Amino acid sequence: MAELLRPDICVIGAGAGGLTVAAAAAAFAVPVVLVENHKMGGDCLNYGCVPSKALIAAANRAHNGATAGVFGIDARPVTAFARTSRHVHDVIAAIAPNDSKERFTGLGVRVVSGTARFTSPDTVAVEDAIEIKARRFIIATGSAPTIPPIPGLDATPHFTNETIFDLPAAAHLVVIGGGPVGLELAQAFRRLGAAVTVIEAVRPLAKDDQECAQIVLDALAREGVAIRAGTTVQSVRQTGDDIEVTVKSGDTVETVTGSHLLIAAGRAPKLDGLGLEAAGIAYGPTGVTVGRGLKTTNRRVYAIGDAAGGPMFTHVANYHASLVIRNALFRLRAKLRYNAVPWVTFTDPELAHVGLNDEQAKQQGHRIRVLRWPYRENDRAQAERATQGHVKVVTTTRGRILGATIVGAQAGELITPWTLAIDQGLNIRAMAQVVVPYPTRSEAGKRAALCYFASVPANPHVRRAIRWLRRLG
Repeated sequence: MAELLRPDICVIGAGAGGLTVAAAAAAFAVPVVLVENHKMGGDCLNYGCVPSKALIAAANRAHNGATAGVFGIDARPVTAFARTSRHVHDVIAAIAPNDSKERFTGLGVRVVSGTARFTSPDTVAVEDAIEIKARRFIIATGSAPTIPPIPGLDATPHFTNETIFDLPAAAHLVVIGGGPVGLELAQAFRRLGAAVTVIEAVRPLAKDDQECAQIVLDALAREGVAIRAGTTVQSVRQTGDDIEVTVKSGDTVETVTGSHLLIAAGRAPKLDGLGLEAAGIAYGPTGVTVGRGLKTTNRRVYAIGDAAGGPMFTHVANYHASLVIRNALFRLRAKLRYNAVPWVTFTDPELAHVGLNDEQAKQQGHRIRVLRWPYRENDRAQAERATQGHVKVVTTTRGRILGATIVGAQAGELITPWTLAIDQGLNIRAMAQVVVPYPTRSEAGKRAALCYFASVPANPHVRRAIRWLRRLG
């Protein structure tokens, strides 16, 4: 007979969001069961954020060597794919203990290995060995790479973000998909010595501010990444040691030949086999249907992270987890808001964004001002020869901050103050008055904020007031 467990909370999926909920519940001595059918840590640790940023770090070191001459240093890049691959897996191994079954068991979480399936609105079975009846369930099953229906793809060797980090070397990597993942990996492999061609059906980085995204695309082009925008893939096939990709741009059909193929065409929620119908849980192609508090159509069940649709980022999964913890443990109201959720594309230069861009703000009926400050006018950027990019801020005419986009070195680090400003509804005056250390790139943000007041010195009323005050002595 199956073992029967009766916890307060059952979490399905041990990715970022699921681990956060399980750890918080255990910290408050709430009985919790965590079910995972693959690797602890989920996509972020094993296939996503961690390995990709480790690979990007290695590629950046190689690029630094190749470009050291501008600093008066004679250095040569060393390309060693096999050792770089070991570095990536060493980083995963260093972080893995934080997400391990042993650690969570030590925290008081009952960790169950196996595939979970709803058998009723209040019951989950794990491979017929364990039955779980919980007061609340959290679906945190994450997402998987989308494999587009390209003729010949099923018979052609290809990589996704779940397998690309095992690639020991590449002569010419062809990337299908010009989103953040595709472009991050394209630049990394280019810097590690591979030729790279990116094929994108519409506009690369289509979800980002077009002006700022173009700075990234131009930088990649200068490094030798061939980006084929507005190009559709007709078919793929393997010929000997090569991969042939037939593409169409306008009326022109041609073949791109490479040594390896990477599919980076987006992600889809992993919901197959969960038995959602048995639990009365509505769902669709974009994920489980949830309300603003992340409850599903079964009020016992929440869905978080990629499984719930919306922005597919690790920090969004953690944000979802925090809302569920508030509601499930403390019965506090939890209202989902995405207006202050940032995202970062970790190319070089980086591209970071939060809130509305200028086009979105206009579409919503705002009368806006757009403030800019270029990296080339920042002393730290000049000292480090990293002058590509700028800070771009969108405000209302009265100064309320609506959005910010930063393209340039460390943009991902610099976006956080603007995220806080939007979350708290701050006026641009707050950012203009903050004291920032010199010399740092943070000064570029303050200088952008000060641009809001650039016309003040020429205002006749202000000048008249100053003249009057001067007469007072």
